[in-house]
Amino acid sequence: MSVVVSGLTKFYGEQKAIDQLNFEIKKGEILGLLGPNGAGKTTTMKILTGFMPASHGTASVCGFDINSDGQEVRKRIGYLPEHNPLYKDMFVREYLHFVCNLMKIKNQKVRIDELIEKIGLSREQHKPISALSKGYRQRVGLAQALIHDPDVLILDEPTSGLDPNQLVEIRNLIREFGKEKTVIFSSHIMQEVQALCDRVIILNKGQLIADDPIEKLANRTKGVKILKLAFANAINPKFLEEIDGVLKIEQKAKNQFELQLNSEKDLRPKIFEEIVNHKAVLVEMQQQKTSVENIFQELTSDV
Repeated sequence: MSVVVSGLTKFYGEQKAIDQLNFEIKKGEILGLLGPNGAGKTTTMKILTGFMPASHGTASVCGFDINSDGQEVRKRIGYLPEHNPLYKDMFVREYLHFVCNLMKIKNQKVRIDELIEKIGLSREQHKPISALSKGYRQRVGLAQALIHDPDVLILDEPTSGLDPNQLVEIRNLIREFGKEKTVIFSSHIMQEVQALCDRVIILNKGQLIADDPIEKLANRTKGVKILKLAFANAINPKFLEEIDGVLKIEQKAKNQFELQLNSEKDLRPKIFEEIVNHKAVLVEMQQQKTSVENIFQELTSDV
């Protein structure tokens, strides 16, 4: 395992920020760390990267304990915090040389050339960081996190504030690096999580409330399913309301309806049977997938 977390707990004074977290992450996984503001995501990341100690419990990165082998842990982690701490008066290439010196990296020019090409900074490499757009500053932040070729990449809100084009570019970079490294990233953009992650951990009030592969996360929710129906001719949908498990019917357009269904069983065969019995001509039946956003809201809601 690249990362093993056991009983991790952190207090700020009397406030418990994270409470007995336990999880493991394999090499090559892209893990989404989700939760409302104040759930403990950033605290967890800061503990794993050695920026702050845990109050109780421990964790290991690539077999090295964060408490007793902190220096070895930091060698194996690349970290991009939410507020990208760049020296804006430096030029891009100058800044990366500065980071290389801090990391005592040999063959600096070779490594910097490689990253500049891979991350797409070739046109910007001789500019001051202050002159870059936020998207390119995030690329520089990724370059500094990757400069020492870490095994684990930890990214805290890496796409916050980016425009749609920049978001796609950074997302593609994360996906590419995730092929050979363990990636942990937090995000409030649920579509991004659904597109990128192999697995999702959801925190709420400092506690781990979900840990699932992305394709199995829907099993956590007990909400409703949405079924879209379109007919070739006008119908009275009253007969559909009588089917056990159909909670609500809403007309969306001419001859098009959206049904809210109890999610505990698949009602599509019964609905189709009733449509045939009432001699309605169905042209489309589409069940919407439960989104990560819907599941997140249901699991973290206080209601």
